[in-house]
Order: sequence, then C-alpha cells, then structure tokens
Amino acid sequence: MKRRCCVFLVLGPCMLLAACSPRDVSFSADVQPILRQYCQDCHVPGGAGHAASGFDMSTYESLMKGGRYGPFVIPGDPLASTLNVLVEGRAHPSIRMPHGRGTLTGDEVEVLRVWVQEGAKNN
Repeated sequence: MKRRCCVFLVLGPCMLLAACSPRDVSFSADVQPILRQYCQDCHVPGGAGHAASGFDMSTYESLMKGGRYGPFVIPGDPLASTLNVLVEGRAHPSIRMPHGRGTLTGDEVEVLRVWVQEGAKNN
C-alpha cells in the first residue's frame, strides 16, 4: 500500500497537469477562428497590417511563410515565435497585437501557444 501512495504522489500531479493543458490543438477548429476574429481585418492583402509588414494571415500557407521581417511562427518554439511574442505582450506595447483593439483572452493566447508548441500543424 505504501508503494502505491508514493507512485500516486509522484505521478498524480503530472497527470493533473496533463489533463489541464490543451493538447492536439487544431489549426482549422481552434487557431483559425482566433486569427479571423482578431487578425485578418488587417493582415490580408489590402489591409494596413499587410501593407506595414507584408504579412498575410488569410491561409495556413501564408501564415507559415511569414512577412517582410521573417517567419512569424517557428513550429515547436512559442518563446521565439513572433505570433506568441506579439499577442502575449512580450514586445513593446506599441506593437502588441491586435493593434488598436482589445487583447486576446488568456484561453485564446494559450491555444496559440500550445498550437505552436505542438509544431504549428495544418490540421
């Protein structure tokens, strides 16, 4: 009995953390709706964000291509991905995204972070 308790004490918190973190984030079901709501007014051809950065978020392919300043998403690395840096507020406040609008919810930021961490798949 003592051995089982020790195993639970070690594995229990790990299983709880795994259950609380979203996994298998879908680009089409989870990420794209966030981008449509907050980003695609500006970051599509003809939009102010596209004119300023050359960055088009209208498709997965254009999102992964990046813009004038390089890649926007680095699969597997949310700490270095510009997408995460800008929506999490880790950049200068003048370039926090979405620019001039409200911020994403904590849940939306987490979905983007996990999606990038999981490899930014087109799923």
